[in-house]
Amino acid sequence: QAQLVESGGGSVKAGDSLRLSCVVSARTFSRFAMGWFRRAPGKDREFVAAIRSADGNVFYSDSVKGRFTISRDNAKNTVYLQMNDLKPEDTAVYYCAATIDQLRLNIARVYNYWGQGTQVTVSS
Repeated sequence: QAQLVESGGGSVKAGDSLRLSCVVSARTFSRFAMGWFRRAPGKDREFVAAIRSADGNVFYSDSVKGRFTISRDNAKNTVYLQMNDLKPEDTAVYYCAATIDQLRLNIARVYNYWGQGTQVTVSS
């Protein structure tokens, strides 16, 4: 079992930065691969980034590659999403998710546990 709580969302202007955090309540956090997804109004949930536990490899969607960075601190049971050069199209509710699987991390159904989401709004 695991509980995920995101924080760090807010309203910013285009070009600004935000850092999202996701604290995971689980003894086995270091074994989880972690992902970030987002859902914009009227759109499907979209993969943003993921980080494996086995080797720390990271993965990004093309839309955020070069602007967003995912990282994890196993000592703090926390995964981060540093978002730089934000754009209005990044506006969405951002969710973190956890899975024991280490493959197909861009697919939402691979994840077993989800947070409640945090709103990010980027104005032009």
